[in-house]
Amino acid sequence: MADITWEDAFCGEGASCFRLGTDADGNGYVAIAGAEANHLADSAEALRQMIRDIKAGKADHLL
Repeated sequence: MADITWEDAFCGEGASCFRLGTDADGNGYVAIAGAEANHLADSAEALRQMIRDIKAGKADHLL
């Protein structure tokens, strides 16, 4: 199991809190706060691209 460094949680008003993490091998992780053992994993670059896409509005249809 990778040694994941988790960032502080991102919480929306009345919504679940999500945490982002990375490891020394260049992997990125996304988890619901409190359930970090059940995370999604991909490369750190894939995580960066997902964040760029969200900021660019590519997920606005989910709001």
